[in-house]
Amino acid sequence: MTRTFSQPIRFQTMHVLTMAAIALAGMSVCSQTQADQWSQFRGDQANGVAETSHPPQWSETENVAWVHPMQGEGWSCPVVWDDRIFLTEAVPSGTKAESDGDDNNRAQGKAPSQKTYQWQVVCLDSQSGNELWRKTAREGRPVMERHSSNTYATETPVADGKHVYAYFGMMGVHCFDMDGKFVWQRDLGQYKMRAGWGTSSSPVLLNDKLFLQVDNEEQSFLVALDAETGEEVWRVTRDEPSQYSSPIVWKNSLRTELIVGGTNYRSYDPQTGELLWQLNMQKGRSSATPLAIGDRLYVGTEYRNRGGSDDGGGYLFAIAPGGQGEIGTSEDSANDEFIVWKNPESGIQMASPVLCKGHLYLLERRSGVVHCINADTGEMVYEKRIPRARAFWASPWVMDDQVFCIDTNGTTFILSGGPDFEVVGKNEIDELTWSTPAIADGALYFRTASKLYCIRD
Repeated sequence: MTRTFSQPIRFQTMHVLTMAAIALAGMSVCSQTQADQWSQFRGDQANGVAETSHPPQWSETENVAWVHPMQGEGWSCPVVWDDRIFLTEAVPSGTKAESDGDDNNRAQGKAPSQKTYQWQVVCLDSQSGNELWRKTAREGRPVMERHSSNTYATETPVADGKHVYAYFGMMGVHCFDMDGKFVWQRDLGQYKMRAGWGTSSSPVLLNDKLFLQVDNEEQSFLVALDAETGEEVWRVTRDEPSQYSSPIVWKNSLRTELIVGGTNYRSYDPQTGELLWQLNMQKGRSSATPLAIGDRLYVGTEYRNRGGSDDGGGYLFAIAPGGQGEIGTSEDSANDEFIVWKNPESGIQMASPVLCKGHLYLLERRSGVVHCINADTGEMVYEKRIPRARAFWASPWVMDDQVFCIDTNGTTFILSGGPDFEVVGKNEIDELTWSTPAIADGALYFRTASKLYCIRD
């Protein structure tokens, strides 16, 4: 059943942008150019846009170039650099991994496992799927609690052509070169997470710095490490409870910013850690990663505002560059120059949003519902349940003017981009799936609970 949301609050943007910046902000991001890299969570630009076209149809046998069996657990996403794929796994001794994919949001975390685990970084050849190397970054018993659906290898690694950086939350940050040689390791400490749910925030790399968001129930912080040595460059404390989103780099027409989610969305100078601006999100928590396209930044939180058991609540904001200090504080919409628009009832859930053909697509956590929002105005275009879709935990991606959405059963629903709701295709791999695929060099790398599929013509 379609729900009717109130109209978004419009803000008159007083900030003056160049015509080039306006054009950049409004253009579609659905086109492709050839690229061989998918170096971090949601791709090089962290926007979920495929820069090469993979086959639009697949199954467990159709258009499958190879299948690699996973030895351990992990919801981390694969990343690709040239002809190499990098994965992380937490491999338990003796028996199979323990994560069961139960997405009960009210469940308390499990006590740390008494099993011995190996936290591993794995490198595969992208053409054959053959394992090139496997390195154990750390071995021992886990130190953190976790939700029954979480794993001990949920954070996605990042690669830069020289090194691959693997972050395992309380089990540390580990750097290897492209041939698997150990370079450095850094421990960021132990801390309590909300309800013992574990960690999930992935690192982000900019030039010579690796950034990690470590929000928890004791002392949250944001840290920049020297990518070559692992030495701490700067650290800022944050008055935030546990958060699960990953930071992104926003390169707009005015400057480069490090955007970090939370009850307050904050922008930092990536060189120094100086706080540039912050926006009070008013309610909810940050699980999904924000989206930056040109001179527009889209941020939101999830809030279960309909009796505590339903999805789709929380605020969604579109932000223009140039903010300083507190933004979004004025009740008078005409007086806030950096808030382009605000939608009070369409927050971002677990899956991160994408932009295609001038529209934002947001997936509700459990209901199988997609929200389509006009990216220029913030107005709801449609809110529809995708027939037979289950929960959405993996983030969608865009290819050839279409939006691809994977549910937890491993079924990918293909939506037509634009203002009309139309399911134009469906592909099924019948296995528990929470990871977001990587796309590079005409191939889709699709991770399930037990396998990595290479989908390629």
